Amino acid sequence: MNKPQSLYIGLMSGTSLDGIDAVLAKIEASGEACLLDSVSIAFSPELRKALLDLQTPGPNEIHRENQAGNSLAAAYADAVKQLLTQAKLSATDISAIGAHGQTIRHQADLAHHLAYTHQTLNPALLAELTGIDVIADFRSRDLAAGGHGAPLVPAFHAQQFSTDKNIAVLNLGGIANLTLLPKDGEVKGFDCGPGNMLMDAWIADQQGHAFDENGTWASQGKVNQALLSRMMGDAFFAKAPPKSTGRDDFHLEWLQKQIGSDNINAEDVQATLLQLTVDSALQALERYAPQTQTLIICGGGARNIALLDLFKTRAEALFKKSLEIVTSDALGIDPQLVEGLAFAWLAWAHKEKRPANLPAVTGAKGPRILGACYPA
Repeated sequence: MNKPQSLYIGLMSGTSLDGIDAVLAKIEASGEACLLDSVSIAFSPELRKALLDLQTPGPNEIHRENQAGNSLAAAYADAVKQLLTQAKLSATDISAIGAHGQTIRHQADLAHHLAYTHQTLNPALLAELTGIDVIADFRSRDLAAGGHGAPLVPAFHAQQFSTDKNIAVLNLGGIANLTLLPKDGEVKGFDCGPGNMLMDAWIADQQGHAFDENGTWASQGKVNQALLSRMMGDAFFAKAPPKSTGRDDFHLEWLQKQIGSDNINAEDVQATLLQLTVDSALQALERYAPQTQTLIICGGGARNIALLDLFKTRAEALFKKSLEIVTSDALGIDPQLVEGLAFAWLAWAHKEKRPANLPAVTGAKGPRILGACYPA
């Protein structure tokens, strides 16, 4: 510890359940992170199904969850091996791995000491397979302190993206979360609604595709205003931060309930879901940070051309002054890799005994050191 700089690996497999991003980062003593290399690998169909099945209650869950956690550790280890080979490094070069695991339950709104969040992973097995210290279970310490345990990335966003301007960072994973970085004032952040998750679920249900590439299918439909109004009427959107959400709240059954008996073309539903992602994020931004000058978009959704175009169109309508919208590409970081880089940074923070939650974001009683260490 306290080296001028150290190498860390961040592993991220998000709510979209599309696969694993493994990121190699150099992290300076100041906490500034530099992305050096990365690999992305898709989940096997078997592992994706096992993880997806665990999102809802079912028989023999304890056995199935532990088997999935072992399989995820093995898949993570393969990603680490590929990354080290590609970067021409060995396990001894790496200070630690930051591994988020796969969220299968997030019940942060229950009464304090009854609230919980659970990410499946066998971090001990991952340490054994890689020969590298593993830092995992990042959310539970914040939850124990009365917070939501989410979102976790705002502290990293503040470290990496703060400038002398009013900045906001929108991470469009399965769930969308906002980080507010005012040039003068406290950093804030919260989950603002569904990102890609409902769009992915709908196209998978209707067409058997994992996602709507470039938003092509959504672009063929028209927004159904009645459906949009019903969805925006969900109680989550009216909640004040701190708040967090996940598949527990937004899922295919929730969408089907919103559609009800209405006869809506499938592509119109997809177009409406695209609008839901954009409007819920921008309305939250307008409500809590109307002074924002630049919105940085990252996450897999940043690759959805139709989604980005709609963000720019709607921003012109909602914000009286111009809002610059860029992806994290403009800052030299592939949008798909920002979260992986964040978990490398969170592993660094744990090793350095640096608190990495933001109480103003999560609602925790105070700063806490996040994660648990599984030594190699």
